[in-house]
Amino acid sequence: MTDHTPQPATLGADIRALRKARGLTLAEIAARTGRSVGWISQVERDLSEPSITDLRRIAQALGAPMSILFSHHATPAGEQGYVVRAGSRRQMGSGEEGLIEELLSPDLTDDFEVVHSTFRPGAALPEETHRPTQEVGYMISGQLDLRIGARSFTVGPGDSFRIRNEPHHWANPYDEPAVAVWVIAPPVY
Repeated sequence: MTDHTPQPATLGADIRALRKARGLTLAEIAARTGRSVGWISQVERDLSEPSITDLRRIAQALGAPMSILFSHHATPAGEQGYVVRAGSRRQMGSGEEGLIEELLSPDLTDDFEVVHSTFRPGAALPEETHRPTQEVGYMISGQLDLRIGARSFTVGPGDSFRIRNEPHHWANPYDEPAVAVWVIAPPVY
C-alpha cells in the first residue's frame, strides 16, 4: 500500500521526484553530474547540501530549469502537502520567453503537476516542443494560439485543450496577457 502522507517540500524530495518522474536512476544522475551515487543519494535525503554549480549540473541532468530547485517558501506544518497560498507559489523558469509559470501543486511528488501560466503579450515559444506527457490546459483569461500536431487553434477564457505526447507550439500575438492552468503528467519541472 502506498503511503500518501504529505512529506515536507525539500530540495532533496524535489530532486528525487524529478529524477523518478524522468525514469532516471541515481547512477545515471551521478554520471551526468560527475558526482558519486552515494552523494546524489545524500542530496535526495537532505543529508548533503549541493553547491550552486552542483544544482546547475543536477538541473541539467534532469532536463529542468534550475529555478525549480529554489523558492521553497515556509509553509505552516499543517498545510504542507495540502495548501499552496497565492503568495507562496514557486516560480519556474526564467520568464525570458514571455512565459511566467508558478507551481500550483504543493510539491513535485505526485504523478502530475499543476501550473499557473501567464503568457505576456507578443510572447511565443521559440520553437516547437515535444515531450512525453499528457497535458490539459484551461484558459482563465486572454487568448492563446496553439498548434498541436498539424492542427491550429485559438483558445480563450473558459476553453480547454489537451496535448498527448504531440509536438506543440504556443503564441500570444494579442495585446493582453493570456492566463491558463495546466495539468501535466508526468511532471516536467
